[in-house]
Amino acid sequence: MGLGLGRYQYTKGLHDLGNGAYAWLQPDGGWGWSNAGLIVDQGESLIVDTLFDVPLTREMLAAMRKAEPRAAARIGTVVNTHHNGDHCNGNECCEGAEIIAHKLAKEAMAHEPPQLLAGFLDMAPQLGDLGTFITRCFGAFDFKGVTQTLPTTTFETELTRHVGSKTVKIMHVGPAHTPGDALVHVPEDRIVFTGDILFIEGHPIMWEGPVANWIAACDRIMGMNVETVVPGHGPITDKKGVKAVRDYLVYVRDEARKRYDAGLSPLDAALDIDMSDYDSWGDGERIVVNVATLYKEFSGDETPNDAASLFGQMAAIAKAKGRL
Repeated sequence: MGLGLGRYQYTKGLHDLGNGAYAWLQPDGGWGWSNAGLIVDQGESLIVDTLFDVPLTREMLAAMRKAEPRAAARIGTVVNTHHNGDHCNGNECCEGAEIIAHKLAKEAMAHEPPQLLAGFLDMAPQLGDLGTFITRCFGAFDFKGVTQTLPTTTFETELTRHVGSKTVKIMHVGPAHTPGDALVHVPEDRIVFTGDILFIEGHPIMWEGPVANWIAACDRIMGMNVETVVPGHGPITDKKGVKAVRDYLVYVRDEARKRYDAGLSPLDAALDIDMSDYDSWGDGERIVVNVATLYKEFSGDETPNDAASLFGQMAAIAKAKGRL
């Protein structure tokens, strides 16, 4: 059963959500193909996230200006829901805007500039299957053309902005997917933009944890008076999409715990967990990251994940599944 909200097709481009709210969608929602949002009222505008590179962001902004010439001619505010580049690398295209992110998101952005991925792509031909996987995930994007533009305003718990007569509530719910995850709730429109707290019809990826925070974030969305939920990746959904992600997280947590207690390695556990109920979801190789992060949580190990090793394991799984 699809999790998209029936009245919105999952097609690339700007989708009118009504009452001056819009979503920008980028199928297929896999690595780097993120969503964004636009909120307008009374000639004022706020964007939720920019995109992975400058050409993609400029294309999006042109469509927004066409739809809302007065409000989107100059973007007043940008909210980055977290630090991953597919949600902030286009910040430079919103010249003069206030750029808001959680303080941990800004710190992480500074440590993960676009040049890092550009360097990995340059090295890819020498990296075998790992290089092929990295190129498949990120080769469509122009990281060398990005001038990193960091947030100008940070917050710790919650922040409120107004767009015309609309209230926009920005709420920290991390660490979960990343340290600085934030939701953007527009009560008047009964809409929430979730960033990568939600991957719809694609496997979420837990770089940070703890999983309890991510489950709590899903519960927080479920408790909101919202009808329309715009995820970080995938089709526009509603609370049934939120529940599906929550159920995934609970299932993977519980299955990983059984295998941790039985003494399996993180990789062996990831390969052993029955994920057949999620065969229709994209990027299934991410299970190795999720299990590795959960194992660290179970053991109290606070050292960062070895991203290079995990990408290598994802490449191996993608190859074994015929996706490489």
